[in-house]
Amino acid sequence: MILEAVTLITTANAAIGAVKELIQNGRDLCDAGDHLATYFDTKAKIQEKANKHGYKSDLEAFMALEKLKQQEAELKEMMIYSGRGGMWDDWLQFQVEQKRQRVAAEERAARVKRERRRKIREWMLAGVIVVTTLAGIGIIIGVIWLAKNRGLT
Repeated sequence: MILEAVTLITTANAAIGAVKELIQNGRDLCDAGDHLATYFDTKAKIQEKANKHGYKSDLEAFMALEKLKQQEAELKEMMIYSGRGGMWDDWLQFQVEQKRQRVAAEERAARVKRERRRKIREWMLAGVIVVTTLAGIGIIIGVIWLAKNRGLT
């Protein structure tokens, strides 16, 4: 578990380092898209792990999140000074929209799962009804047959 946390933090550090290097070499922030995607994917995993208490201690989770805050502040500076005007605000708005879409997708998936379970329950109930009905009919036919063959009629 600790190794996973260290690996995630190392991955985030490497991604941010690559972005910084590209900017220092005169490249545009847009050229660092892959590295930024890696960073934010890793950031989401670290935050999820911290929220689920996946770290050995609260201090370890806090320090991992603090490191992310520092890196995000550096990224903000890069977007403000090396990117186009309003890029940071656009990025924040984009994040809000993406989160909204992820939540909506999760809700749709949960709804589909509930619907699938409901249909399975309906089919199981129908199966039980059919089997019970056939068993009842079989018992009635058996009683009638016994009554005829044993001379009870």
